[in-house]
Amino acid sequence: MTTEKPPSPDLGTAARTAPSAEFPVAEISPAFEVLAPDLQTLPLVFASPHSGRVYPQSLLDAARLDAQALRKSEDCFVDEIFASAPACGAPLIKAHFPRVYVDPNREPYELDPSMFRDVLPDYVNIRSPRVASGLGTIARIVADGEPIYRDRLDFAEAARRIATCYRPYHAALSRLLKETRQRFGFAILIDCHSMPSVGLPSAKLRPGGAGRGGASSKEGSRVDIVLGDCFGTACSPAVTMRCEALLLGLGYSVARNHPYAGGYTTRHYGRPRDGVHALQIELSRALYMDEHRYERSAHLPVLATEMETLIRGLADLDLNQLAAE
Repeated sequence: MTTEKPPSPDLGTAARTAPSAEFPVAEISPAFEVLAPDLQTLPLVFASPHSGRVYPQSLLDAARLDAQALRKSEDCFVDEIFASAPACGAPLIKAHFPRVYVDPNREPYELDPSMFRDVLPDYVNIRSPRVASGLGTIARIVADGEPIYRDRLDFAEAARRIATCYRPYHAALSRLLKETRQRFGFAILIDCHSMPSVGLPSAKLRPGGAGRGGASSKEGSRVDIVLGDCFGTACSPAVTMRCEALLLGLGYSVARNHPYAGGYTTRHYGRPRDGVHALQIELSRALYMDEHRYERSAHLPVLATEMETLIRGLADLDLNQLAAE
């Protein structure tokens, strides 16, 4: 396995907290890294855009929240859960910058003008549903609705984060998908996320097991995993169906597209007619962590092993059929 890291952007000094695996103390961290197999044998690319946990001191200085509260928007440990991808023959790209710093699962410039001192350029999207909810490319709030910043930001700060983190991440992801498509005739992107286990609307479950401790819906059903394919537009049905069947076989309850149909990454890269398929996967955090203390549970290594089973199982897709679509 080879590890690719971009030139280290100046993210500022990382959080000066007690050294731990959860808050690595470093002056500079690369924006992302690619963990690639020595030889790619699967037409799959895995991405973990929201598991980054290097919090720049500049962010902490500007925030009204402490470092722990900023983690409410983090997809904790998702990169670890899919860490077997390179050993299975597929690359994994993972962000080091946190979602609360800049969100790569948004358009490049989805920004709330109320967050900034200066007038935003005309090319900025200020009216998207993500901006309205406070969760644009530079988020106004964390996941539970608490405002992040003490004061307004300069647009130059947003532009810097996008240039040093967002753009390099997507350039690398685009290259991985292009190289995979050239090698195999098509490429499948699995965009990996986590979701809170409480507070979700009801989800229509697919036929299968009763679940293993995921999120409760209003009807009392248990949602472990949500697959988002933008209602069938981002990937071949064969990809979603195969992924769903493998997860059901592992005993997890699975929903499709509700409440998460797929974000910017799924919509942007998922172009089946061009040979690129994208599927978003959301794992309930109750499956593998203490959501209040941000700590791994005993099931995380089990879940990671089962995601390796998923990865290897996706190799059974009819490659000739997908390549011809």
